Amino acid sequence: MSLEFRSPEYEQASISIPKEVTQMDKPFNGTVCSNKGDEYVIKNNIIDFLGEDPLSMTWAQSSNHWKITAAIYEDIWRKRSLSILTGEDFPIQKEQELLIEWLNPQPDHHYLDIGCSTALYARLIKKAQPDCTVIALDFSKQMLEEARLKAQADETDLYLLRADARKLPFYGATFDGLMMGGTLNELTDPIKVMYEARRVVKKEGVFFMMHLIKADAWYARLLQDSAGLGGITFWTLEESNQLFERAGFTVAEQFTKGIVCFTKLIPA
Repeated sequence: MSLEFRSPEYEQASISIPKEVTQMDKPFNGTVCSNKGDEYVIKNNIIDFLGEDPLSMTWAQSSNHWKITAAIYEDIWRKRSLSILTGEDFPIQKEQELLIEWLNPQPDHHYLDIGCSTALYARLIKKAQPDCTVIALDFSKQMLEEARLKAQADETDLYLLRADARKLPFYGATFDGLMMGGTLNELTDPIKVMYEARRVVKKEGVFFMMHLIKADAWYARLLQDSAGLGGITFWTLEESNQLFERAGFTVAEQFTKGIVCFTKLIPA
């Protein structure tokens, strides 16, 4: 059974992706095309809707295209980041439990991990509910290649998609749940990505969001201002909630630890 994606070039054209592409233990290579004739490569199970890397990127975005960043991201940084950022013991297992609780994955439902990096969230959801469909989307080939290796090691079947989150290649109301872990702060056009997220989620769907907010201490804000030069943006809690509401979401649940904010969004 195949899954229908929307063509990045033609909004009314669909692209059928074979389910075999999700089987990480079996290398899948080839091409797919829409009924309009636009063609895309699948290499090592990664569906590539972008082709060449974009010419204009911030430093934060370009670093995601480095092989070393992808290799160390999850095992070295991500598993320790919450404790570092909150200033207290915060094991990643707590974040994982919150993701499962708020998203509550169900059989035959569809979920999208936006800006997935190494597909940590996507793999967790698929492990929690093997009978659901999960798509992990990122713009970095290196991150998706690392995601493929980790999914293979976890024996987790995923759709790995290289695409632009500002123009999601899906039809409206496709997904029962969305997730984004830390990507919001690195986006150059966050409101456009949030609008797209609102378009593709079902009216009864849920969006799990983890992002960083502005620090209270002046010295920490100086560091955040410096990070802004590299393309990382921080908002206050009020500003981030205004962003979510502007895109058509309502904050259902939320809590913060230091500068780390977890939010459960539902369509307004």
